[in-house]
Amino acid sequence: MISFSGVGKQYGPQILFLDANFQVNNGEKIGLVGPNGAGKSTIFRMVTGDELPDEGTIDKPKRMTLGYFRQDVGEMGGRSVLAEVVSGAGPVAELKEEMDRLEGAMATGDVPDHVLDRYGEVQARFLELGGYDLESEAHGILHGLGFTQDQVAGDVGRLSGGWKMRVALARILLAKPDVMLLDEPTNYLDIESIVWLEEFLRGTESAVVMTCHDREVMNRVVKKIIEIDGGAVRVYTGNYDFFEAQRALDAAQREAAYARQQSMLDKEMRFVERFKAHAAKAAQVQSRVKKLDKIERVVPPRRQVERVFEFKPSPRSGDEVVKVDGLIKRYGNRAVHDGLSLLVRRRERWVVMGENGTGKTTLLKLMAGVIPPDGGRAELGAGVSLGYYAQVQMEQLDESRTVLEELMAHAPAAGMGVLRNLGGAFGFSGDDVEKPVSVLSGGEKARLCLAKILYDAPNLLILDEPTNHLDIATKATLVRALAAYDGTLVLVSHDRAFLRAVATRVLELGPEGPHLYPGTYDEYVAATGREAPGLRHADA
Repeated sequence: MISFSGVGKQYGPQILFLDANFQVNNGEKIGLVGPNGAGKSTIFRMVTGDELPDEGTIDKPKRMTLGYFRQDVGEMGGRSVLAEVVSGAGPVAELKEEMDRLEGAMATGDVPDHVLDRYGEVQARFLELGGYDLESEAHGILHGLGFTQDQVAGDVGRLSGGWKMRVALARILLAKPDVMLLDEPTNYLDIESIVWLEEFLRGTESAVVMTCHDREVMNRVVKKIIEIDGGAVRVYTGNYDFFEAQRALDAAQREAAYARQQSMLDKEMRFVERFKAHAAKAAQVQSRVKKLDKIERVVPPRRQVERVFEFKPSPRSGDEVVKVDGLIKRYGNRAVHDGLSLLVRRRERWVVMGENGTGKTTLLKLMAGVIPPDGGRAELGAGVSLGYYAQVQMEQLDESRTVLEELMAHAPAAGMGVLRNLGGAFGFSGDDVEKPVSVLSGGEKARLCLAKILYDAPNLLILDEPTNHLDIATKATLVRALAAYDGTLVLVSHDRAFLRAVATRVLELGPEGPHLYPGTYDEYVAATGREAPGLRHADA
């Protein structure tokens, strides 16, 4: 359906890629990967026609339909969530709007024949395209993405930015375009919605090209990976795990080829240097020099630098780290927590799970003392030092500073080398530490906030969605750091690979009350038979 042939693109002196060749075929599910700034969004914009290649050609059918989900959804308001989603359903939505106008005209009384004729034509076409099932399908998609009936009927303009993102995603899913371009579609989704989205994407007839920092989603959905790295575009047939293994093998082969050529070149150059002054060897020397000039040099392979972060030793807390006793929290007439009791012990790793509205974030805020309970208590134990991370902390960064200045303000006693290493561990290498906070993306701000909190090495970490906006490399850094962390951890996360790596206790909040599963996330899945509360387990 879409073919890139010899495509090159650069911005000023920065070359994004050269001689890119790949295809998107009917119904394929493709993951687009590469470091920040590699050109993934540029690929999307070239497919939509918003940007043109500097060289090469991009071929696509003239009648191809395209849906592009991006992180900036624009303004929404003035109609219900359902109406907003249905309005994006392409020709069917246009027919529905025309039917509504014609029905309004016919309701006025005397109806001209041409209006009746047009209504008959529009209605027949609407029926042919399955229009009468449209609202039912929209309801199903919105339910899958976590919307309640009240939200579906409510004004879309009253939703938060994260929920508007879900509306924008629902519009594209309902439209069923020939090709879906999805830029981080799982941002702002909880596990229940992610599991539902995986099933939808696997079953859709549309071709899907997606970027996603959730390796679990990539493994379950995509069957082909297109990697952009260092100006080269490579295609791998398989899921994300296969891609990683194959990329490591390819890198080892390129490293070996480079080493072999360097050894050969060194040998030849030693011969030239040794005998260049010997008249008897002049012919051989000239022959080897000409041979060396003609050899196509193997490019030194790009080496992936593993980010490393190590906690400073934290002071030992008491054995009882967080004690929750008869906790009550209400919002209006609704009790989010009604008599909850639990005990978090030293060095345990708790993950709090549950459907939307079950009080996961509220529980973390109560534990951290951010909000007071309406009854009962949530207390920290003896010798506990708290580090609390939530998305709202990104708004508290000083936008007049650079990344390095923000780290310096947080840790004024730390040496410059320590702070640069800290920034590097969270993706701010080289000149990136000189970036103004004001121009950072959501993901970069999240990394900066995490770096500040983890640098303090508290013996209790309460983390609310710490992996939101983090790329796979930064998540791996965080997992390695937490594996060596000697403190206690309580978190909410929708990233299942992350949960598998860190959780030793699972607290599930639901309408039937809280349930504790004393084991890993995989043991929780085995015990419940599902990946998320209320959903059946979906095997890869």
